[in-house]
Amino acid sequence: MTRSWSPTSWRSGDARQQPRYDDESALAAATRALRDYPPLVAAADAAALRLDLAEAQAGRAFLLQGGDCAESFASFSPENVGASVSLLQVLAARIEQAGAVRVIRVGRIAGQFAKPRTRRLEVRGSRTLPMYRGDIVNGMAFDEAERKPDPQRLFRAYAQAAATLALLARAPGESPLYTSHEALLLPFEEALVRRDGAGWYGSSAHLLWVGDRTRFAGSAHVEFVRGLANPIGIKCGPTLAAPALLALLETLNPARLPGRVTLIARMGADRVDTALPPLLRAVAREGHPVLWACDPMHGNTVKAAGGYKTRRLEAIVEEVRRFFALLPAEGLHAGGLHIEAAGGAVTECIGAGTGEADLPRRYETHCDPRLNPDQAREVAEAVAEALSAARPAAAA
Repeated sequence: MTRSWSPTSWRSGDARQQPRYDDESALAAATRALRDYPPLVAAADAAALRLDLAEAQAGRAFLLQGGDCAESFASFSPENVGASVSLLQVLAARIEQAGAVRVIRVGRIAGQFAKPRTRRLEVRGSRTLPMYRGDIVNGMAFDEAERKPDPQRLFRAYAQAAATLALLARAPGESPLYTSHEALLLPFEEALVRRDGAGWYGSSAHLLWVGDRTRFAGSAHVEFVRGLANPIGIKCGPTLAAPALLALLETLNPARLPGRVTLIARMGADRVDTALPPLLRAVAREGHPVLWACDPMHGNTVKAAGGYKTRRLEAIVEEVRRFFALLPAEGLHAGGLHIEAAGGAVTECIGAGTGEADLPRRYETHCDPRLNPDQAREVAEAVAEALSAARPAAAA
């Protein structure tokens, strides 16, 4: 029997990765106020994305999901939004040309403000402060006032998301640019749930995903997205076992609706060959309708000699190539790419002309290293080559 669901039922689950606010009454007041704000996205557009993703699942389209690791308040501008949109357009055009397939563009944009962290506290010398958890929670500067979680930041995040959506609406292109982010900060997500007709949907983005750190049994995040009509993503890392994934799919898509669930594999180039096939086989054996997408970023993060968190382009491309070989070998369709990329010439990942010594020059990310446009184009080219190679086989 299916458990009843409401926008608040997540509160009975295990809610990890949540900040500790000094004044819970101020947080409650902020979320009450946000409940009266207009929805950021329309239910009809989220439904349209689910139908588009069902087409990708059937091999008639391709998902390109990309953008910032963590959007920031300070870097917001029409120019930066335009650069991110232009990069997605360039990558989509190359993939579309090579694969002879329509590309669905989904940005990590207009809401990607909260970040999961490995540790709750950061220590520098004799000082210990809360970790930076994204601009929607606290500030990046290692300062006591900045690192204090502040409920008033929820309003600025909403305002920036709304302004970004206004810019996206004016962006050139015949196809829509959908928005997505990790459904991490649950009080904010709950405040933006809206009812449309007989159902509920999350109005903060068209697609919401549950991260690798929050998709465990009893997760409050899984419970939250369970009752939404939006398409849902699940990040699948190397620790995810097949029985756990099957349980997640039964929870999130009991009706087995096409386009409802996108599984975003983030294994790492050195583990994808062993960690991914058991999941592919289990899901196929049970007949769950899913779209498989490749996130070649998060499993390939390393520390450079200077202490910078970085990613090597060669490992990213290698995971892409392995993913797009593994799926057809299992008789399945590889239908998506999920990357973190910047519209500007940042120096956060190594490769395509950026060496380890270049990292400090434009290391601007607020959390994880992003590809610059040259590097992103190399990743898209690897996808294009795989799709182009598969076309004669598909035709035969």
